[in-house]
Amino acid sequence: MPQSNFAFDQTDDEHDDLPLAHAARHRKPAPRKHWTEFSEGEQLLDAFTMTYRPARYEEGWLKSSLRDLFTQQYISDVLALVKGGKEASVYRCAAHPRMGMEWLAVKVYRPRMFRNLRNDKMYREGRAILTSDGRPVKPTDDRLLRAVGKKTDFGVQVEHTSWLMYEFTTLQRLHAAGASVPAPVATAENAILMGYVGDAQRAAPTLHETTIPAEEASTIFAEVMRNIELMLELGIIHGDLSAYNILYWEGAITLIDFPQVTDSYANRSADFILRRDITRVCDYFARCGVACDSAAILHDLWERYVAPHREAFLPDV
Repeated sequence: MPQSNFAFDQTDDEHDDLPLAHAARHRKPAPRKHWTEFSEGEQLLDAFTMTYRPARYEEGWLKSSLRDLFTQQYISDVLALVKGGKEASVYRCAAHPRMGMEWLAVKVYRPRMFRNLRNDKMYREGRAILTSDGRPVKPTDDRLLRAVGKKTDFGVQVEHTSWLMYEFTTLQRLHAAGASVPAPVATAENAILMGYVGDAQRAAPTLHETTIPAEEASTIFAEVMRNIELMLELGIIHGDLSAYNILYWEGAITLIDFPQVTDSYANRSADFILRRDITRVCDYFARCGVACDSAAILHDLWERYVAPHREAFLPDV
């Protein structure tokens, strides 16, 4: 199983919350090192040239985020930006020859000065906090739990790591269960490396970005529903499922974006979250000519997969 390559760090850049231009004016330049003073990893990072040309503000944190994936020979180049966003950006990478594949996709969460993670409180209910190795934080770790509760810099970093690791560990579970998701490969300090869907010219578009053939609509809808049911069998809900995060490529779909995955048994908002996912999916496929009743589908799935377990987790439901 791929291991995470980062750990919690209690020391934050004193300028982390300042606007980039302001912080740059006040940050003292780091003393230059002679080549022999660099570690092997730093030398490799310095040699990490990218075919993709990032913006000036982007290059530093992108290389930093991908350092471990490069030095541990998962990737050898960053070829193109696949998708940019407020929370994270996705890039197509050249896989290292040892990986036995041509491309990989890496999702890089933006550093605090650039990212705008949505309020995830609704999704976090019923979820343990995950550490950088994907394991739940021990209930006896009072120091860490206090930091999270007080929203200290360290606590925010812990929550960010947990958010990232929920996406990675969910991909691991779903991929092992046969779901239509990218193959999880590894994690780094601020990034998730996974299988790439697409070719050298472009990445697979989302359903929102393409028009699926009318004769395929019913089959694709059935495959989306298979994945929703599979998630419910595992006690989880995607949490943000729609045509915007279902890829379509050569007649097949791939579900992406799982950081907000929801516990279907222990989360009091699970019915609302599942209803929203199913409604969004049905709305899209109804426009494609597929006959689907979101209310009936929700009732059937809830009664079969969720209701029998809720009482044990939420006695007052």
